Amino acid sequence: MNMVAFESSRAATIKSSPSMAVSLAAKAMRAEGEHVVDLSLGEPDFDTPVHVVEAAADAMKRGITRYTAPDGLPELREAIVAKFRRENDLDYAMDEISIGNGAKQILFNAFLGTLEPGDEVIVPAPYWVSYTDIVILHGGTPKIVACGVEDAFKITPERLEAAITPRSRWFLFNSPSNPTGAIYTADELKAIGEVLARHPHVAIMSDEIYEHIVCADIPFTSFANACPELRDRTLIINGVSKAYAMTGWRLGYAAGPKDLTKVLNKMQSQSTTCPSSITQVAAAAALNGPQDFVAKAVAEYKARGELVTQGFSAIPGLEVRAPEGAFYLFPKCAAYIGKTAPDGRKIENDTALASYLLTEGKIATVPGAAFGVEPYIRLSFATSRENLAMAIERTADALAKLR
Repeated sequence: MNMVAFESSRAATIKSSPSMAVSLAAKAMRAEGEHVVDLSLGEPDFDTPVHVVEAAADAMKRGITRYTAPDGLPELREAIVAKFRRENDLDYAMDEISIGNGAKQILFNAFLGTLEPGDEVIVPAPYWVSYTDIVILHGGTPKIVACGVEDAFKITPERLEAAITPRSRWFLFNSPSNPTGAIYTADELKAIGEVLARHPHVAIMSDEIYEHIVCADIPFTSFANACPELRDRTLIINGVSKAYAMTGWRLGYAAGPKDLTKVLNKMQSQSTTCPSSITQVAAAAALNGPQDFVAKAVAEYKARGELVTQGFSAIPGLEVRAPEGAFYLFPKCAAYIGKTAPDGRKIENDTALASYLLTEGKIATVPGAAFGVEPYIRLSFATSRENLAMAIERTADALAKLR
């Protein structure tokens, strides 16, 4: 009998990524011959721009295949500094930049390097599925503030004020938002900043990975740009995955005060040492090169967003708010909770509803519970218009069968 315990108590407190689990289930069904429309993963369906791929190939031919410094190649950090200056009117020095294997590793490094046991991280919900688990894994305590569709999915200054305690270490939020597509306006960010200015012990982590994917007439504003007086305790997180269709390349970056980025880079040095040298060259090419791909992709996301907003709004019982950015729809589905499926199973919550839609409608979605609020489902529209039209039709048919 094996007496070895392979999972620590801390590891046991977190779960695997729910969106990835749904995607894997959908892939398994497709492998068995089922035609599943997968709206579960937040992954662009476009190919990486050709000039970025060519830059990576050239890097390999030039022998740029060895370790880099933990904070990355100088050419990439220069590209990141130039990006912030060009696109956000923000000036960061080279030693105020940190890079990681995706924005997710930046989050890991930040919480690993800063949290003490019991420190609280204030997170508005709905939140990206990994935020709270990463906090818990590093000994922190998520302080969840629910912000439903009736709140436009955004935290108010009053609710933020009420959530802050002496144990508050970070305020973490995402704009444009995964899973809701909500964007904080400059005025809303300034109002939040006024609250945080009164609590100098709280640092701010602004996840801006969907910065370029704006579908409404609301200009994106970086938190550091809206609240420059809080720059010395603000960490801006970004990356190349979403804007440049580079999810598998794994390259995220952050900008913040050098005393903080020094900590992040130290954590990086003891985990993967550095991101792939080849990916770093590719990322620099993406940031420095022509941006026409981004504009073309965003125009398509906007058209898809309008398609799904109109289509799912027409389904009785779904409460839909048009996404302002990113590529997600997050309809409220309270009208279907408590109903019964044709096979007799009860739809007790949004997790059961997502399971029903997968098995009955052959549509893969992610339940709102994974994002900290119920009852909702998240639908990614980073797929073809043909698939989206099919998903709308299948969802309407499947929901109509519930009694």
